[in-house]
Amino acid sequence: MSTAPTSPAVTAGPRRGWKSLSTWIGAVIVGIGAFCALFAPLLVPHDPFAQDLGKRLLVPFWMEGSDPAHLLGTDQLGRDYLSRLIYGCRISMLIGVTVTIVSGAIGIAMGVLGGFLGGRTDDAVLFAITARLSIPVVLVALAVVGLLGSSMTLLVITLGLLLWDRFAVVARSTTMQVRNLDFVAAAWCAGCSRFRILTREVLPNIASHLVVVATLEIALAILLEAALSFLGLGVPPPLPSWGLMISEAKDYMFFTPWVIMVPGTALFVLVLGINFLGDGLRDMLGATRDA
Repeated sequence: MSTAPTSPAVTAGPRRGWKSLSTWIGAVIVGIGAFCALFAPLLVPHDPFAQDLGKRLLVPFWMEGSDPAHLLGTDQLGRDYLSRLIYGCRISMLIGVTVTIVSGAIGIAMGVLGGFLGGRTDDAVLFAITARLSIPVVLVALAVVGLLGSSMTLLVITLGLLLWDRFAVVARSTTMQVRNLDFVAAAWCAGCSRFRILTREVLPNIASHLVVVATLEIALAILLEAALSFLGLGVPPPLPSWGLMISEAKDYMFFTPWVIMVPGTALFVLVLGINFLGDGLRDMLGATRDA
């Protein structure tokens, strides 16, 4: 029953995404990050939790006096920095993806129902979106984690409950455009249920927009996790979060600046790669990041 929509708001634009160099750069960066996240236990040269105070603050390979056994040096407790960096990538990717799944499930459900049903349901969704936009994400996350303690599960749930608004806005606006198209009317005439129309007709035709939003949300979740970990309220030690690595290294930044530069650069490159990939998907799918 489902046919391709003809509205300009939901059709694909110029499919030039994969012809862009930045898209390929983003895909490579995200691919490397995903590979490190999946196979971190097999890739690390040392135990990322093992301490050796006799080898603390060893310099990385590009500096004189480096140890070949520790390519990126060691931290203030003698833990191998490359191993912790790889495990940190695993934690960042895991939190980014899981937070996006939680926030996406909430936001898409609210946005699709509000956009499709309209009336009081749409009014309630709009009120919820407006209320959420008035809440400062970082302050609320700090308060929740500060009161209940830091853990990965709590961090994912907290961020997931705070980052659904963009999904809801995009899902609502695109659903309102799709619901009036001919193929939806044909599904009604064929006697399809409301649930079937939503899952088989509406959602597949707004998916390209939601995929682009998801890339933005993954990058945002990774940055927020790093910020909370830097403040000591994110991933609990000794887990090697990049934000926590930067926080632990701030006391040594003037004497050994590379202890901050390494995780900071990794965080910057990963978020940049995700955004490059998201821009490429936007061009290829003809979607937009914002409603």
